[in-house]
Amino acid sequence: MVSITQTCRDLSELKSNAQTACRLLFQECYKAGIRNIFITETYRSPERQKYLYQQGRTRPGLIVTWTLNSNHSSRLAWDIACSHPSSLYDILTLNKVGAIARKLGITWGGDWKSNIDRPHFEVKANWAIPKGYKLEGQVIVPSNSKLKVQLIVEDKPKKEAIKMPQTWNPGSPAMRTETENFIAAAVKEGIIQSSHLKDLQNGTMTSDRLLGLYITINQRRNK
Repeated sequence: MVSITQTCRDLSELKSNAQTACRLLFQECYKAGIRNIFITETYRSPERQKYLYQQGRTRPGLIVTWTLNSNHSSRLAWDIACSHPSSLYDILTLNKVGAIARKLGITWGGDWKSNIDRPHFEVKANWAIPKGYKLEGQVIVPSNSKLKVQLIVEDKPKKEAIKMPQTWNPGSPAMRTETENFIAAAVKEGIIQSSHLKDLQNGTMTSDRLLGLYITINQRRNK
């Protein structure tokens, strides 16, 4: 059994949509250049919540929570902090993260009217990724100050280069002359259009096309 004095930083202890929300938040922070943030707590048991609530009331210390019914216990909330070079709860950094959270439909404790809690983030039970956003790869969500946020995106497979048809190049003047005569005769017989002869003479005739013409001409002559 986990001690009530220990924090849980395991992202997998949150509900699946809260896990996704947290990863999406860290992804968007990464893209905004905010990479020195890390998770300090995810799931919090009701017993630990009660223990923390007693601090500053029936136990010595500063008050750290204002409720016995936290969304940490509902597996829908997480807390973060900042690592070097910022101070642990750097207001400027947390404000930037909070602004990103708003765009994602994630509730930020810094927006609360009373009992402001800037390191705190949570989602509703029905939260879903908002339109226009997606997880773009594997998001590394640090659970300590020694690690940085990372986004690992797999390289997309390269599309095969489209092979352009090769223009016909006989390499022999005699063969070119003989081919032109063959095509010219077919044009004169009305088997094919004169544009084919022009393309051959202009050097734009492809080998595949010429082969097709050769087959077509012989088939029609043998009818």
